[in-house]
Amino acid sequence: MKSTATLVVFITGLIVAGFTMKLQQAQKPWPVPAAAKAKKNPVATSAASIKAGKELWSTYCKSCHGNKGLGDGPKAAQLKTEPGDFSTASFQAQTDGEMFYRLSEGRDDMPASKKKIPDEEDRWNLVNFMRTLK
Repeated sequence: MKSTATLVVFITGLIVAGFTMKLQQAQKPWPVPAAAKAKKNPVATSAASIKAGKELWSTYCKSCHGNKGLGDGPKAAQLKTEPGDFSTASFQAQTDGEMFYRLSEGRDDMPASKKKIPDEEDRWNLVNFMRTLK
């Protein structure tokens, strides 16, 4: 009996420690250089741009970030860092330049999309699509 209780306490401790580490990683600052933050989106928001961004999202982003950007994609649980919820006011308060920089450069589990999506206009289309995830 005593060993079963010890095992339960040990497993519970591991779960709590893992959850705490995931929360700490989710809150890790992700600074964006001032010039990148101020960068203006050269691609007008249009139905065509959003459609193109959605297609790219389905190919490159949905597996971690989910269909609606809630951070609930099928690969999300395997990540070391929280994929975030793009529907939040804090995410949507970012400038287009911040979004473009972060998706282009990546960090940790988030790959640099500029390697897989080298066309800047395509990445701006992704930004325009991410704006619809409210």
